[in-house]
Amino acid sequence: MTEERTCQNCKSEFTIESEDFGWYEKFKVPPPTWCPSCRFFRRALFRNERKLFKSTNPLNGKPMLSFWPPESGFTVYPDKDFWSQEAWDPLQYGRDFDPSRPFLEQLLELFKKVPKMATFAINMVNSEYSGNADGLKNCYLLFNSNHTEDSAYGNGVDFSSNCYDNSHVQKSQQCYNSFWLTNCYQTHYSAQCEDCINVWFSKNCRSCADCFGCVNMRSKKYCIFNEQYSKEEYEKRLAEMALHRWQGIQPAGRRAHAFWLTHPNKSMQGVQNNNVSGEYITHSKNVHKSYLIRECENLKYVQYSQVPSSRDCMDASLIGSKSELFYEVAVSGWNAADLKFCWDCWDGGRQMEYSIDCHRNGANLFGCVGIMDQQYCILNKQYSKEEYAVLRERIIKHMNDMPYVDKKGRVYKYGEFFPPEFSPFAYQHTIVPEHFTMTREEVEAFGARWQDPNPTEYQTTMPASAIPDSIKDVSDDILKEIIQCENCKRAYRLIQPELQFLKQLGIPAPRTCVDCRHSERIAQRNKSKLYARRCGCAGQKSESGIYTNTAKHFHSTSSCSNEFETSYAPERPEIVYCESCYNAEVA
Repeated sequence: MTEERTCQNCKSEFTIESEDFGWYEKFKVPPPTWCPSCRFFRRALFRNERKLFKSTNPLNGKPMLSFWPPESGFTVYPDKDFWSQEAWDPLQYGRDFDPSRPFLEQLLELFKKVPKMATFAINMVNSEYSGNADGLKNCYLLFNSNHTEDSAYGNGVDFSSNCYDNSHVQKSQQCYNSFWLTNCYQTHYSAQCEDCINVWFSKNCRSCADCFGCVNMRSKKYCIFNEQYSKEEYEKRLAEMALHRWQGIQPAGRRAHAFWLTHPNKSMQGVQNNNVSGEYITHSKNVHKSYLIRECENLKYVQYSQVPSSRDCMDASLIGSKSELFYEVAVSGWNAADLKFCWDCWDGGRQMEYSIDCHRNGANLFGCVGIMDQQYCILNKQYSKEEYAVLRERIIKHMNDMPYVDKKGRVYKYGEFFPPEFSPFAYQHTIVPEHFTMTREEVEAFGARWQDPNPTEYQTTMPASAIPDSIKDVSDDILKEIIQCENCKRAYRLIQPELQFLKQLGIPAPRTCVDCRHSERIAQRNKSKLYARRCGCAGQKSESGIYTNTAKHFHSTSSCSNEFETSYAPERPEIVYCESCYNAEVA
């Protein structure tokens, strides 16, 4: 049976579905007291994905970069020194459990004392300005990315090369300013495309080549706005658009985005799935109410599992490859299993609870920080296997008898993720604004920290408007300039590999800074919230009358009665079809 509960945070009603109780029994945890949306918000507050701060290496006094804000007061080591643990020993911070105080209060004190890793990066080559990453080579300002080379200004770029200004791109090369690409080559200003070559301003296209402004196309070539052309005519019309000029690319983009709105969208974006719900899910099975998922199985309420093979996870956000049996976990994974209420635990960890920054085959850890290659530790103190088991049960009972109560009066018994006030990151420096747009008052009411934007730290030498209109006229002299963003007025610059890339592909130089470009790109991505809607197919046309169907549907000329959950809010302008009606039009 389903059960209705009131969210401890937002006070709204939420449903615990009957099958969810099976999950809770598997994880041996109580049902949640926060609704799914507030649970995701809480975990997302613990992810600073892109904001680097100036810091100082405590080992030699040299400047370095770090994801930890200076006001946190943490001791921060360069990643390689953190991993080697030659300069520090996490067990030296160990302490006894104090039954006179809430356990989470003691864990917070330990968290503040133990040194931190600067940029959460491993196996990096010439990529010191990137972070939250593994296996990058010659990359710059690339985040949450893996096994990628010669790329910059992106997030979620995996197994790719020579890609600039992209989000959630996998196995692609020479792509620019695009979102959710798979196996693409020279695909620019596009979204949700797979196996495409030399494509511009296109959406939901598969196995297409030499196309511009197309939507919902399959195995097409030399098409402009879904119309077929000869090779010669296609190349002539593309040349007339002058896409190498800023004054050419801008109107072309506006026209393409307007054209996208005249064609139907599938209620959920994804391909080759079996029994899934949510948004941006591909090649997955039994995944529900989840977001940005690739090649996973048996997930629920999971966000950002973008590298393959995670399974059997619930309420987890930003998890790495081959993660299993995660519950209320944030920013963890890579061959890890059986993690509950953990943050930033990677690389083969097992049986961890309420632990932070524990890595490299640590196991049977409860309330630990920075532990690696150790077992049976609580609050960074080593115990025997038998002692660990007894004390763990004692602490769980204590958490229920003497729970932590945060500044907003919310109660944290065993089974809750960390309180928002534990996060050292300001709301603006996390991924939260990409999903929840909030005022300062709303952020602080949630228990998070607000930070006003800092003025530009650098003196600019030229406005973006002074950049030559055509990339052909941009000389290497621009590499010496500090450019003022035409949007936020902050400073940015072009780097030499970027300029070479733009010239090679005939793409005009950007007029906005990397942060504004990221925001513009992410704004095209649907948010994680799901809405109940009915199919927008009215029989022969869409309900709006904008789109005319080209195929027969199962409901003939009457309106489709299919209902679904979708990330397209009802007030949005897109045409949204159920999977059956969409496939009839696109197949």
